[in-house]
Amino acid sequence: MNKELIIRSGSEAVDFALLKDGKLIELHSEREDKNQFSVGDIFIAKIRKPVAGLNAAFVNVGFEKDAFLHYHDLGPNLASMQKFIKLVSAGKIKDYTLKNFPFEPEIDKDGSIADVLSANQSILVQVVKEPISTKGPRISSELSLAGRYVVLVPFSDRISISQKIESKDEKDRLKRLVQSIRPKGFGVIVRTVAEDKKVAELDKDLQNLLEKWTGMCKRLPSAHHPSKVLGEVNKASSILRDVFNDTFTGIYVDDEDLYYQTKDYLQEIAPQKANIVKHYQSKELPLFEKYNIERQIKTSFGKTVSMSKGAYLIIEHTEALHVIDVNSGNRSNKALSQEDTALEVNLIAAAEIARQLRLRDMGGIIVVDFIDMSNPDNRKKLYDFLKEEMSDDKAKHKILPPSKFGLIQITRQRVRPEVNIKTREEDPNNENAEIEAPILVIDRITADLERIMKTHKKIVLNAHPFVAAYLTKGFPSIRTKWFFEHKKWVKVIPRDAYTYLEYRFFDSKGNAIAE
Repeated sequence: MNKELIIRSGSEAVDFALLKDGKLIELHSEREDKNQFSVGDIFIAKIRKPVAGLNAAFVNVGFEKDAFLHYHDLGPNLASMQKFIKLVSAGKIKDYTLKNFPFEPEIDKDGSIADVLSANQSILVQVVKEPISTKGPRISSELSLAGRYVVLVPFSDRISISQKIESKDEKDRLKRLVQSIRPKGFGVIVRTVAEDKKVAELDKDLQNLLEKWTGMCKRLPSAHHPSKVLGEVNKASSILRDVFNDTFTGIYVDDEDLYYQTKDYLQEIAPQKANIVKHYQSKELPLFEKYNIERQIKTSFGKTVSMSKGAYLIIEHTEALHVIDVNSGNRSNKALSQEDTALEVNLIAAAEIARQLRLRDMGGIIVVDFIDMSNPDNRKKLYDFLKEEMSDDKAKHKILPPSKFGLIQITRQRVRPEVNIKTREEDPNNENAEIEAPILVIDRITADLERIMKTHKKIVLNAHPFVAAYLTKGFPSIRTKWFFEHKKWVKVIPRDAYTYLEYRFFDSKGNAIAE
């Protein structure tokens, strides 16, 4: 498995594409917007008003909509943090390490918001969910500072180890190491990538996070309320911090400043891999075109998603949930029984669904209608395969076993707006209508050909002149690739009368072939 990160810099935004074996699995964008909220940002904010009925407070963090802070997101040591903020803001504390700071009693875990917070009170909060639709950001006052190997939690004394580390011996080793270096007054969460790491690497990461905390505290006395006092690292560093591992084979950046920033960050977290960062300087072919990303965006974000062997997904969005329907298409394979065909299509669909959830960053409830299978062993095989495919997904998720109706329910954490890219374009034959992205017709033609070539020796394709030219020009052309793959030559005839995305297949006698 090879992973590549492609970073494209534009005048308004920086785009990040994560590829797995050449397939696009994540797409992110970072815009130059001072009012942008990112998960992990820390604000000094003002309580607008506690609402006893919700046991929550609405908080002014500088967004047009107030942020939402529930009582359960306050953290047990809220009183200690509030006292610390007050003293730091007044300039009465210069030591920000918490080692000499006396903690207050913990708040009641089943208490009321009105007992601990009041209107116009200042509070330090962290964004846990970005603004989505008409809602403001979701925030927490239980702060955490994420590093490469550990997460630092102020006003805590707990040490937690990632559940993805399976070895009990390794968990015990890491717990002992962190216990020996943990600063007083801070809890530590050990991340999965810390497995097998030495104490020096963990300590360096911990010290970097302590410096961040100290820098943030220094800003508090002069900070405007509300304002951001600690921003998440830039998106490139954030992605590398969270997903980088030894399977990465390349990081390509088309901006010189970003190239050096990315290389410096990788030099810091994985110096042995720093040479995989490359500065892409070609003026002839844009970076996203070079790695086939633009095409994958066009073919991956529509309502219909094509897969191999003629199968496809239909993805619908409602207010309450997302629904995904799996279709086998018009494919047939005499060598397989109906049950085997259903299993094969379902496994292809499971891999694509895991990719789509990450790519679109779909969250909430997702219901998948797989093709019915009567064999319980096959249903278990599908369930296990889907869990394995989603194991790389860093968003928290839960998958329920297939129901009697063949439905699989998934819940996936949603912390930012869903990635939604418009893939339909203006119809050149009708200025008041829209059509699917023209590149999709090439995929459909290719899928139809795979089926037709099994039963026909000579095939003639009629298509719009633009499409016909796209298929036949250049070397190797798409038609030439078909010949190498199927050992059959397809005659392509341009037809002026056809609409842009219209095409038809004929046999050697001129009879139309049903698609």
